[in-house]
Amino acid sequence: MKHPTAADRTDRSLLRHLIRDPGATIVALAERTGLARNTVRARLSRYDEDGTLRSFERRIDPAVLGYPMSAFILTRVTQRKLDSVGAALMTIPEVVEVLGLSGITDLMIRVVARDADDLYRIAGRILDVDGVKRTTTGLIMREMVPHRVQQLL
Repeated sequence: MKHPTAADRTDRSLLRHLIRDPGATIVALAERTGLARNTVRARLSRYDEDGTLRSFERRIDPAVLGYPMSAFILTRVTQRKLDSVGAALMTIPEVVEVLGLSGITDLMIRVVARDADDLYRIAGRILDVDGVKRTTTGLIMREMVPHRVQQLL
């Protein structure tokens, strides 16, 4: 994945319309933005190639799939084993996101679970990963500010 280039005025307009209607067709986006269809098509292709647009998976609520509980597991790891820890975490289906941090912890792992017993099992699997030294689990009680970027446009 390439790093996205800075958004210009055309990008910002197109992205605003995509936020409002993610399923809009190229024709609809062209009409709403006043851009040529080829321009819209080219911009959308560039967004896909450079990582501007994230995965559709991000929009699916895990609760619909039977995982109503979410938690962050803050994890300390042996630094030289960081890559192998990451690879091991990829094998745990309930791990939906892993972020590397600086500061008081090394990884912030977002997990989903069916219930408290399932969360306990998942946390145990993470603790069993070679290189994981310590974890602290925080249950997500509610979403206070949803993921958003429109205000940056």
